[in-house]
Amino acid sequence: MVVTPRGLRFLGRTFPCTIGRTGLTCDKREGDGATPQGVHAITGCLYRPDRMARPNDWALPIRPGDLWSDDPGHEDYNLMVRAPYPASAETLRRPDPLYDLVLTTGWNWPRAERGRGSAIFIHRWRKPGHPTAGCVALDPAHLLWIAARIRHRTRLVVP
Repeated sequence: MVVTPRGLRFLGRTFPCTIGRTGLTCDKREGDGATPQGVHAITGCLYRPDRMARPNDWALPIRPGDLWSDDPGHEDYNLMVRAPYPASAETLRRPDPLYDLVLTTGWNWPRAERGRGSAIFIHRWRKPGHPTAGCVALDPAHLLWIAARIRHRTRLVVP
């Protein structure tokens, strides 16, 4: 998968996508709103089983209480954690559909450098052209198509 000015290119197709509100960066920092440049492994697939069928055979369900730690001062920074959690974390099981299907990336993972950014996901967009906080976002139908075709060695390339 390659982020291009025209969209996300994957398996010979190009899908419209959005990136972070401040664009691309080679110096990612927590909360900067930028999408980190580089080659990022796809490390997982999470989905809401109450809202959709399992998108592939390796997807894991998002359960109530699943969170993603975004606190650079905590030892679990940039890892999936469970509530109750004593530090700052992003809720994965959201009331809106933004995280109904999430591809996790290897950005700053599994041994996170504190403050270098967390939760760089590929997820559905709020609406076409609406930027993210640093993730790559797609139309939900395109995201589902991609999730069904990802393989072990698939990478997200952000030039």
